[in-house]
Amino acid sequence: MPKSNTPSYIKSLLAPNPKAQQGRRVWSIDLETVWLPFFTATNTTGDTAIPPDALGCPIRLAYDKDGSVKFSNAGRPVTRVAKPLADSVTLVRQNFVANLQRYAGQVAQQMKEEYGQQIKLAHSAGQPLIQHDKTELDRAIQLQLEEAMRQAQEESQEEEKEEAKAEEKELVPAG
Repeated sequence: MPKSNTPSYIKSLLAPNPKAQQGRRVWSIDLETVWLPFFTATNTTGDTAIPPDALGCPIRLAYDKDGSVKFSNAGRPVTRVAKPLADSVTLVRQNFVANLQRYAGQVAQQMKEEYGQQIKLAHSAGQPLIQHDKTELDRAIQLQLEEAMRQAQEESQEEEKEEAKAEEKELVPAG
């Protein structure tokens, strides 16, 4: 493998982090332990200007168009993340995606041969899995088709029996 010039921020994305996350998530990231401290820090440094009420009360009741509190089908009140906070998370997500794409593009440009080899390796390694899944899917579809045909045949036989019984009743003389 070639010597890595990978930036530390990319390496940190790939390192395992055993800390379990719980609570409300925004973009699959914990609101209380990640987003709120992060945006409090960015407000502190002046990089963002998220209103204090959004950080102080990040989870809000959702309201219907008529202004009434919104409830789920299960009867629970629906909550939403405060709009300024949700908008800031969206911006971070968009920038995150752009940085990942830029990094991948830089590596592909600077290490064309190695990058191409990785693509070929991944393609070759994936082919048996793709073929296996295709075979299993074809088999599952065939089994479903056979089961549907069997059920249709049983229903048809039942209908024929019902019709035969109805005809017998019609042919029996009243006596």
